[in-house]
Amino acid sequence: MLIDSHCHLDRLDLTPFDNRFERLLERTMEAGVGHILCVCIDLESYPAMLELVAGDPRISVSVGVHPNDRQRREAEPEELAELAAHPQNVAIGETGLDYFRSGGDLDWQRDRFRRHIRAARIAGKPLIIHTRAAREETLAIMREEGAEAAGGVMHCFTEDWEMARQALGMGFYISFSGIITFNSAADLREVVKKVPGDRILIETDAPYLAPVPMRGKPNLPEYVGYVADCVARLRGISRDEVAALTFANYRRLFG
Repeated sequence: MLIDSHCHLDRLDLTPFDNRFERLLERTMEAGVGHILCVCIDLESYPAMLELVAGDPRISVSVGVHPNDRQRREAEPEELAELAAHPQNVAIGETGLDYFRSGGDLDWQRDRFRRHIRAARIAGKPLIIHTRAAREETLAIMREEGAEAAGGVMHCFTEDWEMARQALGMGFYISFSGIITFNSAADLREVVKKVPGDRILIETDAPYLAPVPMRGKPNLPEYVGYVADCVARLRGISRDEVAALTFANYRRLFG
């Protein structure tokens, strides 16, 4: 069974599914995907996201505020931890640092990241970390705030082996998306080969970053199979073996 360990179900276009969310899930399961982690990016949309997936054992959720949008409502660590007490919630995030899309004084972004790490430690739940063009500061804040105590995953990983190695040293998992199928991702594919088998996850980040051969189209959770196939080729194992090890890793991290 495949698991899409990071997507945004509440942001998918349901038009191809007759505007029926259940039909989307049916097709996802038909493609061999047995579980989905629906990741929150702002507190304003969290209640509606919960309502969309309420009570469905095939779906888990997270709660957090994405690093890119300064206008989003901030939350104290205690509020995030309280929101994470929902029975379907398994993580805090996504959170992190993104210096690629944001510029100027980014103290607000760093403060938001610290709040999320503190919330994860209070809640006793793992972190989902987004990092782009901010390698050193991401790792530094993780260390300063004791992110190792919470654990978590570096989602949609696009950085180098050295960053992966340091994150692994803090007990984090490394998750790969459809980006590893892109022609431009040769260096990233080398990282895929090096990550220990008991620390690797796969995801879509749907509706973004559709893998080859679907690149340019809206991404869907069912396309995690293409990511699994790429990992299988790179590591010299079967898709079934990728599914088994990433399923076990997901269960170990998120429960």
